[in-house]
Amino acid sequence: MKNRIYIKDLHEHIGTQVTLAGWVDVRRDHGKLTFIDLRDATGKVQMVALPKNEAAHEAAGTVRPEWVIKVVGEVKERPEKMVNPDLPNGDLEFVVTELEVLSPAESLPFDLDTDLNLDTLLDYRPLTLRRTRERAIFKVQAAIVDAYRTFLNNEGFTEFQAPKLIGADAEGSGEVFEVEYLYDRTAHLATSPQLYKQILVGVFERVFSIGNVYRAEKHATSRHLNEYTSLDVEVGFIDDHTDIMAIETRLLRFLCDQLRATCEAEFSICGAEVPVVPETIPVVKLREAQELIFQETGKDIREEPDLEPEDERWMCEWSSREHNSDFIFITHYPMSKRPFYTYEDEDDTGFSKSFDLLFRGIEITTGGQRRHTFESVVEGARQKGLDPENFAFYLQAFKYGMPPHGGWGMGLERLTARFLNIPNVKEAALFPRDINRIDTLFSSGSERDTEVTGQDDPGQ
Repeated sequence: MKNRIYIKDLHEHIGTQVTLAGWVDVRRDHGKLTFIDLRDATGKVQMVALPKNEAAHEAAGTVRPEWVIKVVGEVKERPEKMVNPDLPNGDLEFVVTELEVLSPAESLPFDLDTDLNLDTLLDYRPLTLRRTRERAIFKVQAAIVDAYRTFLNNEGFTEFQAPKLIGADAEGSGEVFEVEYLYDRTAHLATSPQLYKQILVGVFERVFSIGNVYRAEKHATSRHLNEYTSLDVEVGFIDDHTDIMAIETRLLRFLCDQLRATCEAEFSICGAEVPVVPETIPVVKLREAQELIFQETGKDIREEPDLEPEDERWMCEWSSREHNSDFIFITHYPMSKRPFYTYEDEDDTGFSKSFDLLFRGIEITTGGQRRHTFESVVEGARQKGLDPENFAFYLQAFKYGMPPHGGWGMGLERLTARFLNIPNVKEAALFPRDINRIDTLFSSGSERDTEVTGQDDPGQ
């Protein structure tokens, strides 16, 4: 749109006439004056239409919330006694001289500023995303992706795009979405870019991917999605899994610094604070964590292969209390709980050089060192009851030399939710896909969120 400026730039145009365009937040009539709060992608401003500008004043009296308008007017500084520091651009006054309706709107089915339950938030997603809180959530999410990519690019990583259609379910995860493919073949939606990022370690050494992955588990919890964005990393020439943990710690420090610098207003809107990442995140082996829980609470999970959600919350509370850290690494999960490509600790038989990163009560990352010799990978597959022939394509890389390597998978929606203290991960997904809905509910009688326990999928 010619000559249009953004609301965020109004202070650069005080004393001049400019063109704005956006959505009507609210219209208020005070006697002969008509006030309009205008919203665009960058902010809000209060405008006033005066009777002396007859056409503009008359047009202003017709607009309603969510109407799309274009206005021409003069940017002025408010008199000192009229400045409102609690309002966006509360030190400015925008006097409308021309107003054009670009698109009228029907009345909203609810007030955007009121508290809405989860079903309403998702059933009316195209509308509720216009709310101040939802815009803040996804501004933060965009900043997370930007910082993630910036850090890894600066560290010499190469970004790649992993395929989403794959052949056999080589990882043996079981719960995959099947897709009718060409020539009567069945393909699957990828549950992870894992095998492809390992292949690419043999090409670029350090790689990362940001993309959607799909899990067909019928979860109905506040923690799970059937489609989510996975932030994946794989690094070659490592000594062991602690190298991966060190890189992730530096990444998180950079990420939090960036969020603190760019998203202060959005965190305030959501009533959250950017965490401080310690120089060294506490590290506890799974068995040590289980023993600690037993000694402190009497709950005996020492023979279990994993932590339940309530155990993860307890360990995060312990880490915050004892180490002043919102983050904690749990390492050395049983080989029986990890995928076939996971590296076994030579000094701790039966346990893996793997880790989960817990943050504010929930697992946000699963990672570790991988098997890197051809014989070891084949052996790992057979131990899991998998046929190596099903992923012969992947094994080519290992026949011809792969360095020691490892990496992680991190769920973007979970990470966003934890940063902003959002109770349900679905609120941190733009258009969530879960057991109940693809955009709209499958049926009015669908099962609602019910917390269930069981194995947690990496970063989901």
